[in-house]
Amino acid sequence: MFSKVRIGVVKVGNIGTSTMIDLLLDERAEREDIDFRIVGSGPKMQEEDCKECAQKILEFNPHLVLIVSPNPALPGPTAARRIVAGAGKPVIVIGDAPGKKAVPDLEKEGMGYLLIEADAMIGARREFLDPAEMALFNANVIKVLAATGAFNVICEEVEKAIEGIKKGSPYLPRVVVTRQKAVEAAGFQNPYALAKAMAAYEMAKKVADLSVEGCFKMKEMKEYVPTVASSHEMMETAARLAGEARELEKATDSLLRRPHADDGKLLSKRKLMEKPG
Repeated sequence: MFSKVRIGVVKVGNIGTSTMIDLLLDERAEREDIDFRIVGSGPKMQEEDCKECAQKILEFNPHLVLIVSPNPALPGPTAARRIVAGAGKPVIVIGDAPGKKAVPDLEKEGMGYLLIEADAMIGARREFLDPAEMALFNANVIKVLAATGAFNVICEEVEKAIEGIKKGSPYLPRVVVTRQKAVEAAGFQNPYALAKAMAAYEMAKKVADLSVEGCFKMKEMKEYVPTVASSHEMMETAARLAGEARELEKATDSLLRRPHADDGKLLSKRKLMEKPG
């Protein structure tokens, strides 16, 4: 049992959730019950990079380790989580839809996971993707995940793990964040807002199919450039729909907000001018 939980975060490669994961757990930097250390390899996820990050995070002696990466089934993320788990640390793997291939191994190895279907692969072709395009794509992914409720699921599930450590009753989530799980966590009251959020999530999920096709299956520039460009257009449209869903909830003063208390408890409110409880 611990009054303050040390959370280690290993970021190898990048998905939309990578940028936000630690901030989602302490949005105002006022929590008194957790400490963070972050170790990352930037966009790289070669096996040696991942191993080094995993070994480095163990120096913090964390109570819980979150390992965030694209496709957790790849050799690099796999090596990282096994190093951490081998040191006796609880592990939650946070990844995208391709990570579902790793679920049998994750469960066999006693690890938790949060796999976000709409955290889609970027259109990584040199003729198309420059730094500005990369940043805009990730901004749109983050907006979709935030407004549709996917980030709510992550907050709720990681909080359960933190609370379990405090109380000495371990909990590791095993959740695939589907469209339905996301919108339920967002708590939409307007049915049109719900419908827009569902559409946004599903569109974002399908972006990965186009990106994979354009990055790995097409050889001719005249084919793959418009394909990856179309995947980014789709994500931008999904972000716009997600924003419209949130605006509908705001218009009736019924938007669900779930801030953290100083002790880590997730609070709740809907009316703008009321205090969370």
